[in-house]
Amino acid sequence: MKKKIAFFVAFICTSVVAYGQVDAKVKNLLDEVSAKYDAYHTIQSDFSFSVQQAQGGSHVDKGTLFLNKPKNQFRIELSEQDIISDGRSTWSVLKEDQEVQVSESDNNTESIGPNNLFTFYKKGFEYKSTKDEAQNKGVLRVVELTPTDTRTNYAKIKLRINPNKHIHDVIVFDKSGARYTYTINTLYVNHQIPAAKFIFKAADYPSYEIVDLR
Repeated sequence: MKKKIAFFVAFICTSVVAYGQVDAKVKNLLDEVSAKYDAYHTIQSDFSFSVQQAQGGSHVDKGTLFLNKPKNQFRIELSEQDIISDGRSTWSVLKEDQEVQVSESDNNTESIGPNNLFTFYKKGFEYKSTKDEAQNKGVLRVVELTPTDTRTNYAKIKLRINPNKHIHDVIVFDKSGARYTYTINTLYVNHQIPAAKFIFKAADYPSYEIVDLR
């Protein structure tokens, strides 16, 4: 379980360092998607993710993501872990271990993080359009992304985009043969999220050990 959750966190903190080759039609589509997300100051999203291991094992979980983009603040709530950032420090709450790890926030725009999770594909990938796929809410446009940095732990990413030019899901194909699918179930944008959402409160975790790694 910890490994699966750790991969989710590692994926959203992966470094990207170069521009890839670009298909003009695909780039135009992704630019439209990016323009939508760039216009959102706050985002609240319920998501689900599934893991299919190469050996046949599987796991399904769900969570909620809160973003305050202007202040680089976010909160991710999972069944076994919460991740809270006030823009300066990040608290990773490991519920099973009853431990909180505190680190400095990484606001580097060259990394994939919660604040650019919906637009990470702008750099570091070669794009390729593949066949559209039918879905109960309409036809999904499909884009395959291959990282230009061969040091990444994933071989390719499949991005599916709904008719509203929002991301429907992201499928990550790991080099180990595992497959990780992140599906955006709901999306609420530009509404007020209470400031307290992005503040870690030790009183909420009274029996937890706090490990400060800053």
